[in-house]
Amino acid sequence: MQPLEITAGTAISAMGRGVDATLDALRTRRSGLRPTDFGGIAEGHIGRVDGVEAHALPAALAKYDCRNNRLADMALNTDGFSSAVAEARAHYGADRVAVVLGTSTSGILSGEDAYRDRDPDTGRLPAGFDHEHTQDLFSLARYVRAVLDLRGPAFVVSTACASASKSFIDAHHLIEAGVCDAAVVGGADSLCRMTMRGFAALELISPSPCRPCDAARTGISIGEAAGFALLERSGARPAGSQSGIRASMLGHGASSDGHHMSSPHPRGEGAILAMRQALARAGLEPGAIDYINLHGTGTRANDAMEDVAVTELFGAATDCSSTKGWTGHTLGASGILETMIAALCITHGFKPGCLGVSQVDPAFRSKVLFDNLEGPVHRVMSNSFGFGGINCSLIFGPAA
Repeated sequence: MQPLEITAGTAISAMGRGVDATLDALRTRRSGLRPTDFGGIAEGHIGRVDGVEAHALPAALAKYDCRNNRLADMALNTDGFSSAVAEARAHYGADRVAVVLGTSTSGILSGEDAYRDRDPDTGRLPAGFDHEHTQDLFSLARYVRAVLDLRGPAFVVSTACASASKSFIDAHHLIEAGVCDAAVVGGADSLCRMTMRGFAALELISPSPCRPCDAARTGISIGEAAGFALLERSGARPAGSQSGIRASMLGHGASSDGHHMSSPHPRGEGAILAMRQALARAGLEPGAIDYINLHGTGTRANDAMEDVAVTELFGAATDCSSTKGWTGHTLGASGILETMIAALCITHGFKPGCLGVSQVDPAFRSKVLFDNLEGPVHRVMSNSFGFGGINCSLIFGPAA
């Protein structure tokens, strides 16, 4: 495929707000996880973003007010991202810039609050509850489109934990087909009771901060994040102001193995197919990948499956790790957050080893890093896998 350029990018998570905070946390191996203090739940640890409760949306867009859109708004106003999009809008025209975003639960926390406050006699939800502008999945894209004053195609992808990664793929297809000239991709997923209690019901919440790839790993820590990237054809317009993170998207792959609603295929057949497609689109052999940012949730089944899949294609020669020990599993936003991490690895020449690992699972055959490794990084593969069997793999390289 013809590579696309990420000409601006940003992310916020439990590591902090923006590029510099994210880089500092990775470099100093400072986790953002804390004991759970959200929604009346005290089980496990979470990756909570500070300042969301106090953040206010623009008055003209107050009807969109919910935790998910606040998180998105914070990211839009970080690392100069909105200004970078404004430059692209001025060049291409507002109707030629698409908005393609991912989220798994959107503003469902607002729906949970409304249900809690329903009329005890009639069961009616509070009159002030605005489902269309908060809980509805499309709320995120409508809000971002409004803030950025864009009028191109807009939609939301909701493919569980692969949502934001899939937004890159769908945006590539739109640009390649000539439907638009540029696209804002990424997404947001915020803390809510449904996911926290749902994963607890599946007995997947770790009582301690998650430790992906550790022999004694005990499950996931839930996190929240938002992030965005501006995708364009290489050289399509004069270079604008430098904003946030820059990189190139070289390849992508997606598959759906449909093995089980909540368990990965034990032999990683869908994951292997997605990674193989990404390599083929990029025109690369496995040996050309310097580092793999694993989906690496910290559950026994996911990590074991991914080890099998990675080893099948890459053997034991390619460095790999999960960064969820810093942020928790940010679900539908993990793809954009880990894309930004991949770009930082390429720009600054380092690979973050898994946090909290005492002993890598002795059954694993892949080359799992458990400490940071300094050195040139030219190409990174980023994996995101979701419930229902969706698998996405993206490959990134340096900015052109």
